[in-house]
Amino acid sequence: MSDLDVVSATSIIGTFSKQHLHKEAIYLFTRMLFNNIRPTEFTFGTVIHSSTLLKDLNIGKQLHGCTIKSGLNSNVFVGSASLDLYSKLSTIEEARKVFEDTHQPNVVSYTTLISGYIKNKRFEDALWLFEEMPERNVVTWNAMISGFSQTGYNEEAVNIFIEMLRERVMPNESTFSCVIITAANIGAIGKGRSLHGYVFKCLGDKLNVFIGNALISFYAKCGNMEDSLLVFDKLRGRNVVSWNALVCGYAQNGRGIEAIELFERMIVSGLKPNDVTILGMLWACSHAGLVTEGYSYFNKVRHKEPNLLKPEHYGCMVDMLARSGRFKEAEEFIQRLPFEPGIGFWKALLGGCQIHSNVKLGEFAARKIMALDPVDVSSYIMLSNAYAAAGRWEIASTVRKEIKEKQMKRIPGCSWIEIRNEVHVFLNKDCKHCQIDDIYRVLKICIQHSLDCEAVSILMEFSI
Repeated sequence: MSDLDVVSATSIIGTFSKQHLHKEAIYLFTRMLFNNIRPTEFTFGTVIHSSTLLKDLNIGKQLHGCTIKSGLNSNVFVGSASLDLYSKLSTIEEARKVFEDTHQPNVVSYTTLISGYIKNKRFEDALWLFEEMPERNVVTWNAMISGFSQTGYNEEAVNIFIEMLRERVMPNESTFSCVIITAANIGAIGKGRSLHGYVFKCLGDKLNVFIGNALISFYAKCGNMEDSLLVFDKLRGRNVVSWNALVCGYAQNGRGIEAIELFERMIVSGLKPNDVTILGMLWACSHAGLVTEGYSYFNKVRHKEPNLLKPEHYGCMVDMLARSGRFKEAEEFIQRLPFEPGIGFWKALLGGCQIHSNVKLGEFAARKIMALDPVDVSSYIMLSNAYAAAGRWEIASTVRKEIKEKQMKRIPGCSWIEIRNEVHVFLNKDCKHCQIDDIYRVLKICIQHSLDCEAVSILMEFSI
């Protein structure tokens, strides 16, 4: 183009970027400079975004340097793009510095930095910045909800959603999808049902596929496969994620036969399974003890679609064989792997040894795990449990003592119960619950009542 100017050049670069041709977009930017065409804030915003999507921090920094030389680095459009670059590819400190250099940051700037804080688990900074925002939109609220949920702070994510409703901000489809999955993560069936009702109130029965998939996963994770299937059957435009959610739900709930039937139904529908579908199938067969069926599906995929198989699928086969006590086959399977087995394979084998009290093989698997990760506390605990299951209490005690001597810390398990739409979480030796004194008082009454009943039962036996 003989009459190429900044507007037409920026437009062409933007078109390439929209077509995901980011390398070409950046190359055209260099040609633009070569032709002595001065970029605008929109040109820089586009190419910096392309460098972010290419995950090329080096190019991104060079582009940011160009904006400083041009005096455009404080422009909100350029600043937001640079902020996104540093929050995703560099340190949060660099991202914060860009934010501070940006003149009159907008809602996009704030939301990007909030997401960066949450990604780096700096939740107090994220909350403080969120409160300081001059204006918030639904995207900002979604960033907070999804960020807290994805980092394991599910209760906080639900509370943020409730606060969003109190401020009369209308949720969109992304909000609903995220908060429903959040409710699933903490097994809050009451909250989830309320959310389902609110979705129906806002959108009617015309669920989009994303919310539908979230509801399928929610009911499955809460153990309610009947409602999960009901949502699935009513959902229009089902995709492979919809089928996967239901297959994995059946797997999680130990209903292997239903998972197989659904998988066959998926094949008949003409939809092609992906690697997640196959993993869900193998998982279902493993949990239901359907070893023959699992082996059959694995071999079919290995011969017809070998590219679908990943290490997770092979690991699931080891778990399936070990759970069913077929240790010789499990060992042979590991030996024939087309790659070096990782720690997960030996943990699967050790888990089976724990179930079936196979101490000898369990010791071998534990040695493999400890060689790969000497500080993995779970392998010590699993080995100790295997010894205990075999009645070898002294060795089990020695292993537990070794854990204490090495000052290894395990992540404590937790349980929870939902009462009147409020989820109460309990840890081992928990002392932080707001009603802990009342809980222990009632627990002592229950224990005493149990002991009294046992004493009465013994007296009755003697009297007879």
